[in-house]
Amino acid sequence: MTPDRPAYVAATADQLAVAESIAEQWQRVGAVGHFLARNIDTGEELGFDIDTPVPLASVVKVPLALVTLDRVAAGELDAAMPVTIDPDGKSIGPTGVSAFRYPATLAVGDLLYQMLTVSDNAGADALLDLVGGADAVDEQLRAWGCPGIRVRHRLQRMYECAAGVAGDDFGLALELAIRDDAAGQHSIETLDPAYANAASAAALVELLERVWLDRISRPEATAELRRLMALQVFTQRLSSDLRSDTVRVSGKTGTFLYLRHEIGVVIPETGDRVAIAALTRSHRRANIAHDIDLAIGAAARSAFESLRR
Repeated sequence: MTPDRPAYVAATADQLAVAESIAEQWQRVGAVGHFLARNIDTGEELGFDIDTPVPLASVVKVPLALVTLDRVAAGELDAAMPVTIDPDGKSIGPTGVSAFRYPATLAVGDLLYQMLTVSDNAGADALLDLVGGADAVDEQLRAWGCPGIRVRHRLQRMYECAAGVAGDDFGLALELAIRDDAAGQHSIETLDPAYANAASAAALVELLERVWLDRISRPEATAELRRLMALQVFTQRLSSDLRSDTVRVSGKTGTFLYLRHEIGVVIPETGDRVAIAALTRSHRRANIAHDIDLAIGAAARSAFESLRR
């Protein structure tokens, strides 16, 4: 297989054509990546390059949330327990407690809400510390039979590694990320799948399938994760071409430098359930790339229409 020719998966010739069209559209807007959509009731799926591990950015908050909710369901952690986050030591980010200027005290359950709805990095790292750190989350995922998802560091480490090579110049960090991706050698450690929080599209879709079918953790935990993912406020990717009064999209975005991801489950009133992982890397220097976001949304729409019964 040449680097320019993705490895496709599809249940039918028509679905193969859809996967090929998605890869071509992503290439036209200056992105490459990995895509998998699966009807979790029929098992039919389509996508390309689904087994390659990639850095997750904030998509890692989904397995982190599941581990935290599992502890709550087991009675090992109280969702009402207050956690105080001090601005002097908090993780940075544009939303949630990450953007607060003063000390804030939130309950564990509210930190979970902040982490999944507005992608709060400070809340995520507070929860990660509370459950025993990245090693504890990684160990639980392996115990659940999820070896394709690796949790290795706090969210704050992404910013620390970028600052370590580019200082406060995140435009330079973006340039380096794009250059290094082409070379296959990463100067920003948390963009290297060998050291990053990382997973493949296949591993992420498998996790979503197990969450939606209650085949992992505890039913109370998976139900709450489904509820919170349905409340995500960001609608520019998977939801952009699907949202309506009759279709619900439960998802989680991930964005960092040239990474633009989203995973989620699309559920219309007809009852079809299609789990999707769309993981992209941009090849142009742009902090805002609506065309890539919309290409992810178009991919989700095409895949959903092809896979629904």
